[in-house]
Amino acid sequence: TVLPSRGMDLSSASYKGKSLCWRSATTDKHPAYFEPEERGWLRSFYGGLMVTCGLCSFGAHCTDEGVRLGIHGRVSHLPATNVSWDGWWEGDSYLLEVRGKLREAVVFGENIELTRTIRSYLGATSLTVHDTVTNIGYHTTPHMVLYHINVGFPAVAAGSRLVAPTISVDARDEDAMLGAADHNRFDPPTHAYREKAYSHTMRPDANGHVTAAIVNETCEGGYAVWVTYNHNELPHFTQWKMMDEGTYVVGMEPCNALVLGRDVERREGRLKFIEPGETKEYHLEIGVAEGAAALQALVAKCAG
Repeated sequence: TVLPSRGMDLSSASYKGKSLCWRSATTDKHPAYFEPEERGWLRSFYGGLMVTCGLCSFGAHCTDEGVRLGIHGRVSHLPATNVSWDGWWEGDSYLLEVRGKLREAVVFGENIELTRTIRSYLGATSLTVHDTVTNIGYHTTPHMVLYHINVGFPAVAAGSRLVAPTISVDARDEDAMLGAADHNRFDPPTHAYREKAYSHTMRPDANGHVTAAIVNETCEGGYAVWVTYNHNELPHFTQWKMMDEGTYVVGMEPCNALVLGRDVERREGRLKFIEPGETKEYHLEIGVAEGAAALQALVAKCAG
């Protein structure tokens, strides 16, 4: 399900009756319910297969050069325009496509346009997301983007694991440090679990791509949800691990910055900018694998 009113993001998704994602208790909220202050973003965070965070900030709430910023930015609460959907034959394959545009803008500030194209083939086990982000204003603007891919049961279950070409892992805080040794392995739903976040340094393959997956070998012979992205476009990867009852989810989150807040990114020299007239592109593919042979091939792909 694509939500034109919520940044052309991906809400519910399933494969052969099995959910690909975690869904929150908020359900698909109208963007009018957006609460931008501090952690108010969570009041309308429905989970879903992919929620976009940005386009000018994401991560922890902070004050950056006098501007107060809530968590994860505004883009997922912006309604799209020029929305279209279509399908056509390419030889023996039938292509399905959804497109839309949205703009993050403010008087005296940023004016950034995102154009999103989502594609999949009839009968395929994956879909692609192609984003172009253009600064159509006249001022250099901070640019932060994170793709919040929220995987839930049955891919996430006791004994399942994150497989990725990880070189090193950094824990966000003390809570994450306590579970760092088992960051890639998942527990059953646990009462009063405290969320953990980890920043992965990834090793891209020869084509500059990274594939990461949540793999459950015991679900009906093997089941996994995976994402492939371009490491040159999105050099960082955040893992969100939340094993709580009712909020049982693992986030795979390719991004162009860390989740510590825009003020920290600026201070540490990681903050990206987009110049007037400049366009940046992002390519992702999200898919599912089932069966022992498919999981074996996926794990090999994740190794780079």
